[in-house]
Amino acid sequence: MPQLLLELFSEEIPARMQAAAARDLERLAREKLAAEGLLPEALKTFAGARRLTLVAEGLPPAQKDRHEELKGPKVGAPPQALEGFLRKTGLTQDQLTERDGVFFAHVHKPGRPTPEIVAEMVEQIVRAFPWPKSMVSGTSKLRWVRPLRRILCVFDGEVVPFEIDGIPSGNLAEGHRFMSDGQPFLVKDFEGYAHGLSHRSVVLDVEERKERIVEAAKTLCFARNLELVEDAGLLDEVAGLVEWPVPVLGDMDPEFLDLPPEVIRTSMRVHQRYFAVRDPKTGKLAPHFLTVANIQARDGGQVIAKGNAKVLSARLSDARFFWNEDRKTRLEDRLEKLKGVTFHAKLGTMYERVERIAALAGELAPIVGADKDKAVQAARLAKADLVSGVVGEFPELQGIVGGYYAEAEGLDAAVVEAIRSHYRPQGPNDAVPTERVAATVALADKLDTLTSFFAIGEKPTGSRDPFALRRAALGAIRIVLTSEIRLPLRAIVGRQFMRATRDQLLHLADQHPDVPARDIINAEADHLEHLKSILQHTSDLRGALAGELGKPFDAWQSEWLSRMPAADPGGVLEFFADRLAVSLREQGKRHDLVAAVFALGDDDLVRIVAKVEALDAFLRTEDGANLLAGYKRAVNILKAEEKKGPLPTGEPAQMGGAPAEEVALVAAVEALDGMLDGLIEAEDFAAAMAELATLRGPVDAFFDKVLVNSDNPAERDNRLRLLAKVRDAMGRVADFSQVTG
Repeated sequence: MPQLLLELFSEEIPARMQAAAARDLERLAREKLAAEGLLPEALKTFAGARRLTLVAEGLPPAQKDRHEELKGPKVGAPPQALEGFLRKTGLTQDQLTERDGVFFAHVHKPGRPTPEIVAEMVEQIVRAFPWPKSMVSGTSKLRWVRPLRRILCVFDGEVVPFEIDGIPSGNLAEGHRFMSDGQPFLVKDFEGYAHGLSHRSVVLDVEERKERIVEAAKTLCFARNLELVEDAGLLDEVAGLVEWPVPVLGDMDPEFLDLPPEVIRTSMRVHQRYFAVRDPKTGKLAPHFLTVANIQARDGGQVIAKGNAKVLSARLSDARFFWNEDRKTRLEDRLEKLKGVTFHAKLGTMYERVERIAALAGELAPIVGADKDKAVQAARLAKADLVSGVVGEFPELQGIVGGYYAEAEGLDAAVVEAIRSHYRPQGPNDAVPTERVAATVALADKLDTLTSFFAIGEKPTGSRDPFALRRAALGAIRIVLTSEIRLPLRAIVGRQFMRATRDQLLHLADQHPDVPARDIINAEADHLEHLKSILQHTSDLRGALAGELGKPFDAWQSEWLSRMPAADPGGVLEFFADRLAVSLREQGKRHDLVAAVFALGDDDLVRIVAKVEALDAFLRTEDGANLLAGYKRAVNILKAEEKKGPLPTGEPAQMGGAPAEEVALVAAVEALDGMLDGLIEAEDFAAAMAELATLRGPVDAFFDKVLVNSDNPAERDNRLRLLAKVRDAMGRVADFSQVTG
């Protein structure tokens, strides 16, 4: 069957956009072809520095005829509705059919040639392509990431004719900008296209470009007894910058090796797109670098290497200047400058944030098992490097540089490590700080981030998460679970939420220095309940704040209080539950089990995970699955009876003449009642689930042989109390009503 080949050739496409562009081109093409009933046997896209390419195999020469039944308005609907439907279908009223009081149209659409459909498809894709950033060029109105120069579109060896904003489609492609003859070549199919590019120094497939870079780089390093420092992110970027990758090994001034390796690597990576190399014997950086050229130089890249070495030396000279200047000032002495760094317009300065983190670190230290003084010291100094010269030049090194400065000052090793790693983990593959002081400060930093932004209503919505709060929550969860920290999350979050709220109030008070609010706020904002009295005492702020807030002070006060329920300040705990569910789901656990455990009000993440794992194992057994069914049946009966009136209260009794199955269930529940609390208290959840499993047989037999809604009121009430007892016993382990399976 025929093949479709499309190339959109432009000026250089930013490397960071290429992978997404290839995915978008494939997705849009599939969607539009499928909408026309054209399903390719295979479809693949390629992205590079100057071209987006699509090849679709096995498309039919033409679309099949289509017959559609379209539902129209009801008979007797307003004339305008019928007229609109007729215009849409191109039929007259006598051509419609009527069924069940509704008009239907039967429309026959003859199939169109595939090239005609492709021409429409390509124009729609090009004009609406979702580039993150795009531009127009010259007099053209077409928006593209960079000026679009040529469109190659061939179907079954023939050009698909169309034109987009003065750019006609054709069957010409061109090779490398410098390493080909500059003349376009004719293309009939993908095989000839790929072959022609390869002979004109263009590697079409990004994976092949990456493979060439790595293999050639390792060969160069091996010849000099060196080792490539692999960097997947840099490799992705460099592979998008070149069409014909040629690694070149260069030399740098060895005197720069006295700089921290992170400074050297960041200068290479961020500013120059160089790979670092190291001595395999020592594991330390070697005075060399590896750059990837886009041409095969006649001198083997010597001139390229020398030119790049000069640029790198200039960069590293700047870095050395900042490094030397920074070490003249102690971290402690930098804290005052943080008062001039805004953390957020509604939350004040970075200095105030540091004070919150330090206060929280002091509370967390005994819980985590860390030295309190060291944790507070590390928390106070962790952000000091934000006003250093090196971090100003290399923002990626915040925290890491602070660790070096702390080490140079001779601070305790635990403090140094905490400063260096307090941003971790920054992603699912990043290491979790496990040293106790480091874990304390990293946890405090993330909890403050969450509570602060939740306090001002900045919560993630959909895909929008500008302050990376999901990442902060997942990082905090990983720290807690990795170190098995028994964290009273509700209390900790509540107090930190109030600290953020206090700083927000202070920020507002500072905007009105004539109002004596600061002392009241500082004195009384430590507890959630005190907020009401704070707001009552700041009545002099009403007029001033009304103008600032754009609303009456009372309305603002009510909104603020409504956002802070004592049970879950700002919804932070609910957010944690959601993130924990995501984390466990990635490990194969069911999200509904997290909800079932969280519903009991427990906020100890370690205990919650242990319960979830025990519950998951229990429900996978036959006893667990059947008991869950019995539980839901009991709950449904209780709900139905509750609608008729209040349920009977008290304990179920061993009634004379009761069926053996009822007697057995009463005995089983009573026996369980005495054991369950002890097992839960001991956190032996597996054993607790095993005890719950003993209810399975009595519950099954009870529902099989006993009529709950007995004509005898006393029997009915006793059996309802018994079902409530079963529900409540199981509810001590988890809220089984939240379990969906």
